[in-house]
Amino acid sequence: MVAVVTRMTDTLALRGPDDGGVWVDPRSGIALGHRRLSILDLSPLGHQPMVSASGRTVISFNGEIFNFQEIRAELQSEGRQLRGHSDTEVLLEACEIWGVEKCITRCIGMFAFALWDVVERRLTLVRDRLGIKPLYWGRMGGTLFFGSQPKSFFPHPEWRPAVDRQAMAAFMAYSYVPAPLSIYQGIAKLRPGHYLEIDRFGTVQDRTFWDLQKIVTRQLRHRYPGDATQAADELDVLLRDAIRRRMVADVPIGAFLSGGVDSSTVAALMQAQSLRPIKTFAIGFHERDHNEAPFARAVAGHIGADHTELYVGPSHALDLVPRLPEFYDEPFSDSSQIPTYLVSALSRSKVTVALSGDGGDELFAGYNRYLMAARLHSIFQVLSHRPRQLVAKGLRALSPVTWDRITRIIPARSRPPLLGDKLHKLAEVLALADVSAVHAQLLSVWPLDQEVVIGEGPAKPLPFSDSSLAGLGDDTARMQLFDILTYLPDDILAKVDRASMSVGLEARVPLLDHRVVEFAWQLPREWKIRDGESKWLLRQVLYRYVPAALVKRPKMGFGVPIDSWLRGPLRDWAEALLDARQLETDGLFDPALIRKRWDEHLSRTRNWQYSLWGVLMAQAWKRQWIDRSADRH
Repeated sequence: MVAVVTRMTDTLALRGPDDGGVWVDPRSGIALGHRRLSILDLSPLGHQPMVSASGRTVISFNGEIFNFQEIRAELQSEGRQLRGHSDTEVLLEACEIWGVEKCITRCIGMFAFALWDVVERRLTLVRDRLGIKPLYWGRMGGTLFFGSQPKSFFPHPEWRPAVDRQAMAAFMAYSYVPAPLSIYQGIAKLRPGHYLEIDRFGTVQDRTFWDLQKIVTRQLRHRYPGDATQAADELDVLLRDAIRRRMVADVPIGAFLSGGVDSSTVAALMQAQSLRPIKTFAIGFHERDHNEAPFARAVAGHIGADHTELYVGPSHALDLVPRLPEFYDEPFSDSSQIPTYLVSALSRSKVTVALSGDGGDELFAGYNRYLMAARLHSIFQVLSHRPRQLVAKGLRALSPVTWDRITRIIPARSRPPLLGDKLHKLAEVLALADVSAVHAQLLSVWPLDQEVVIGEGPAKPLPFSDSSLAGLGDDTARMQLFDILTYLPDDILAKVDRASMSVGLEARVPLLDHRVVEFAWQLPREWKIRDGESKWLLRQVLYRYVPAALVKRPKMGFGVPIDSWLRGPLRDWAEALLDARQLETDGLFDPALIRKRWDEHLSRTRNWQYSLWGVLMAQAWKRQWIDRSADRH
């Protein structure tokens, strides 16, 4: 068993390049494996799997507990003697003394761990509140599998990977596989804020220790009692503490910096609490519409950071794209995975830990779709559904090519590119019943009613339907909560985790400190969106450290020019994966549907970059993980 588990953990060596270990209980037939990225207590006393002082419990832990020193002091005051200085030991001993739920509700951190009780012969699997760290689990044959990534299951002799077509349909719709689904039959993702208890008889109990929907409902009933200035003061203090805690490490630390509001806030508050220049890292693009590097450089210069940047071109993509399935062992097609990997690799050349600004858009209403929803709400109130459907029908009456031909009378400098394509997309939005349906449409890259996956109907609704969020009041709040429950853990945080860990870098997300999350939900909407400007209150904190002129501009996002790359340097790679005969042989996707979009994209009549990128990532993933596995067996 030791040899098998060692091979399993070796697949995760990029996540934990510094150390590895296996612990086995032959009597119970359980084995825990671990790969370590050493951040705190670099000595052998931090080695995992770790056995408690009493010998009763064993842990394999991925993540960080940022208030472990306070918990350590409590344990010592209760007479518990600790051998080392790691947060792993503190977590292990606290779980044994207080019980798992009492322990984790006191933890500030990001964590996924497996805890084995030798006496009770009980396995507990835990995932942090927001889903910052991943945890997969499931059964195959007579074996229970669990781990940070399903790639670790492949060396086991009982592992037989098969595609879950429901999960694939969801992936095609959303660009990620939403929890609790995984792309593999029989394997699930543990939901954020949950833990599983599996007893000696194999009975599984799924428990919730942090329920965001209930927390949001409570916070909306108890709005922030002070004024906006007081709220900004409190947010400033909260953020400084969240960031200070995440600056604790026994290795070099830095920050991702795009020059936007979120990453600039994190970097500025880091620098305000550091005696030396912090290290910041940014990615730039030669395509002007995608390039935020000059803004990042300006912010870094103002706060006095030691700044490093890398300009990305098609050659970087050509080198990286074929390797993406190695890092993402589920299909994943948020194209910002490319710059996220590159900024992680750039950072890892100088630091081992990097702070990220992820989470600010969801908490403080930063996405453009929130602003669009507010405008659409007004339009939908004036223009009822039936007239909108007629307008949409009129827009669709002409093909995108015809619209492009007609609108050539508009001067080129005033005419948006692919105007016909944009008019057809506008028609799709106008035809929808309400703003909630618009939100779902904006989050999807293939129509939710389209059967793209052979043998599987349209994608099923995400686990948190709009009806379950109906009591939240305004559209923006519902959209924010929906995104935090789905898009944030399964897209944004999965992207950052896989990209950073694939180069042995730990990414920390201080804006997702659960205390900040709970505080943000007390704030009224007008402190998030004011006068058409998003993240208003967060900006008030940032402007105390960085002049507004350096960060006040339209949101760009962390995208890449996939549309032009697919028509240019990535065309041959894409064509091989989208070959009609190969698609038919694979039997996953409707070849006619895919080829139609590919032809339209190449002819520049439509921009199908995101939906095609999903097909390409799925096909590349299948080659890497399904076809090769079949060859081995």
